[in-house]
Amino acid sequence: MAVDRSITSRTSGTEDPSPPPLGLLTRLKFMFVRGFLWAWASCFSLKGLYLFGQVFGFCEWVLNYKRRRRFHEQLRKVFGATLDQKECQAVRGACLRHFMRTRCDKLFYLIFDKLPREKILKRVKWQRKDILDEAIARNKGVYCCMSHNGSHHVLLLLMALMGYKVAGVRDRNEGPLRRYVQERYDETFPEFRDIRMFFADTYPRALYRCFEEGYVLGTALDVGRDRGAHLRTVTVKMFGEEKKFLTGTMQIALRCGAPILQGFVVSRKNFYFRLIVKGPLVNPDVEADEPAIIQEAMQKYADNIAEHIAMYPCHISKS
Repeated sequence: MAVDRSITSRTSGTEDPSPPPLGLLTRLKFMFVRGFLWAWASCFSLKGLYLFGQVFGFCEWVLNYKRRRRFHEQLRKVFGATLDQKECQAVRGACLRHFMRTRCDKLFYLIFDKLPREKILKRVKWQRKDILDEAIARNKGVYCCMSHNGSHHVLLLLMALMGYKVAGVRDRNEGPLRRYVQERYDETFPEFRDIRMFFADTYPRALYRCFEEGYVLGTALDVGRDRGAHLRTVTVKMFGEEKKFLTGTMQIALRCGAPILQGFVVSRKNFYFRLIVKGPLVNPDVEADEPAIIQEAMQKYADNIAEHIAMYPCHISKS
């Protein structure tokens, strides 16, 4: 879960190197794009902007054959290597919806700060919010396991706007667009300035402090690349394959007694979102990071991802 913010790690006791400032031409380009999108939404409503995003996404689907191929390869892991005619049609349909969804989510992300607070919150629906509220009531913080399925960076924005104390972990590599947009968010909503963001290599003490202070901390554990031999992983089975997922943050949560949940974001028509909460993945009274407990929790995490992808195949983010 991540709002990609360029900050120093205030709670780790060390200064993280800040990325170079954005150039004038880069800022002007982003200002023009945001201005155009907001003018379009003002003239044709958010529904009109959503239709614009769908058309844009369709054009990307037609032209970007390499990304199309990568998405097909991802879905073949879900449906299997051998597809019948019906399954092939399902893959093509999911691929087209994926292009449209991701483009519309990006448009929403670009003008999020220009929308009235009430209009944003009306577009959010919860599924099992009671699980999250019960976990928060234990006053030990909450760990929410995210994954690379859906626009999970939107989740942190929405939860902050709803008054939750939230934190996230991100990679050091950050695109200039997200850095620019984050600056605009900070100027518009004071809640965003209270979001705690940490780099993936932050000293663990900062994460312990988040749980102690009652934050909802979210990270994505289903990494798709090797991030170093020093990071702890476990092997799980998903779609008939063995995968290695990160376990470090889950171990910290167990030691702190923080309930461990799992979250998903489903993008719906006209910029509506469903926030799904599952769990807990571990008995919340357990405060030991034993290998067997972590293995069971991570397999539940993988099974939930597989179930979610089967229901919403167009929400696979890695393509």
